[in-house]
Amino acid sequence: MSVANQTSIRRKLRNRRKVRAAASPERPRLSVFRSSKYIYAQLIDDQTGTTLAQAGGKALSSGDKTASASAVGKALAEAAVAKGVKAVVFDRGEYRYHGRVKALADAAREGGLDF
Repeated sequence: MSVANQTSIRRKLRNRRKVRAAASPERPRLSVFRSSKYIYAQLIDDQTGTTLAQAGGKALSSGDKTASASAVGKALAEAAVAKGVKAVVFDRGEYRYHGRVKALADAAREGGLDF
């Protein structure tokens, strides 16, 4: 196993441990998946195993990847507020809080989500 792969796995497990510690029934998990072209986010209620809201960059692609990530964050925040969800736990997975992931999080906060 390469050093870069070990670092990625450690980062993923460290973040997962923090997310599980902060999760509660009142706060669903905002999960982020980033591919090479698009970014996707969804609100997951881990108690019931259901997806409350989702947004993807494929449907909202506008301009560059960072602008698309901002559009996804804004769309997800609007859908969450419509469902009555204000507070969430941010689950960035193994991705660093930088670039597209940060743009999505900032747009979600501006849209009314609290994390």
